[in-house]
Amino acid sequence: MDSVKQPPLKRAKLNASELSASTKEVVPTKPEQGARRVNRLCPYLDTINRQYLDFDFEKLCSVSLTRINVYACLVCGKYFQGRGTNTHAYTHSVAETHHVFLNLHTLKFYCLPDNYEIIDSSLDDIKYVLNPTFAEAHIETLDASTKLSRAIDGSLYMPGIVGLNNIKANDYCNVVLQSLSHVAPLRNYFLREENYSKVSRPPGDSSYTLVQRFGELMRKLWNPRNFKAHVSPHEMLQAVVLWSRKKFQFTQQGDPIDFLSWFLNALHRALNGSKRKDSSIIHKSFLGSMNIYTRKIPPTELDDHIKINLMMTPEYQEFVTESPFLYLTCDLPPPPLFIDEFRENIIPQVNLYQLLTKFNGQTEKEYKTYKENFLKRFEITQLPPYLILYIKRFTKNTFFVEKNPTIVNFPEHRFRGTSHARDQGKACEYDL
Repeated sequence: MDSVKQPPLKRAKLNASELSASTKEVVPTKPEQGARRVNRLCPYLDTINRQYLDFDFEKLCSVSLTRINVYACLVCGKYFQGRGTNTHAYTHSVAETHHVFLNLHTLKFYCLPDNYEIIDSSLDDIKYVLNPTFAEAHIETLDASTKLSRAIDGSLYMPGIVGLNNIKANDYCNVVLQSLSHVAPLRNYFLREENYSKVSRPPGDSSYTLVQRFGELMRKLWNPRNFKAHVSPHEMLQAVVLWSRKKFQFTQQGDPIDFLSWFLNALHRALNGSKRKDSSIIHKSFLGSMNIYTRKIPPTELDDHIKINLMMTPEYQEFVTESPFLYLTCDLPPPPLFIDEFRENIIPQVNLYQLLTKFNGQTEKEYKTYKENFLKRFEITQLPPYLILYIKRFTKNTFFVEKNPTIVNFPEHRFRGTSHARDQGKACEYDL
């Protein structure tokens, strides 16, 4: 007898007119028109548990796995479909006496099973965590602000500098997403959804989801009112798995530079970007240009006379190609093969400027293919506003992957880069 369930709503508080009205109403079958617009105080708001609320995961019903008309229970944090009689959310509210729900699409709050909409300003913080929004004035102060925010558990965090959960083996993705979230023009563009909400894709092409997910992740990383001091990139990574056709997974390790290259190009295409520099925020931020000078090397086994004759033929003349780039690959010098007198490996050091001599238009580097060898030199003609440098540490051979441990020294704050455009050598300074 002690386990009698609490009635769905405290009926003693209703007056006679409300009671008669509530008994006569029938819940319509349409999902979003079933709530009674009764602006009254809900007696169950104190049962909401913000510590259990996590909107980082896929918005689908935990019972039926459908994405249509999904509600979050604000007491236990689980997702359920529907609101009418016999729906999963309705059943959950009766069985568990959890009464406050949030529609994850319309951002409206409801009390179940009584099925009336809750309008209360004390719930605005939950709405903001689900869908953070940023005004232009707020975005302009992000880089200058040092104000710390406080999570529900009392921990302090700085917006933008929060952890990304490692679901299994997605750290190679996380490091790229974290880096991109601090490129100011890219961040500012994705913090305001109206910047890309009108991008239209061809019928049947849903790659725009990748843009939406990246925008959502960016807004969560920079949210000053988060309930927790970390963010899960679960929805973002699911979009990556889908649109990379499972090339990049979060269950197994991948190469960060492969992911970065694919991700920037995928975002550029989804934003209807073209070859023009100003066709997307990706190209505006990262696109540079270089000239590549290539000449073929005669086979070493030939005698000198034949080599000289070959060098005179058109096939062995140097030719130039113009190539755009989103990042520069820097090659480390090979590590020493021998150990020192104390039988310890010497870890070599190299300066960043030394690595960048590869792009001065004079230094030649040999490239081997299966049949032929080439000498190439690279001359940067246009530098981007944000320069991505990739230092190649891993080399693969037939048996294993070898890591080059060389330490790269670089200036503490900034370094100078020069583009060798024919009309003028243009120097610019980069903040590191």
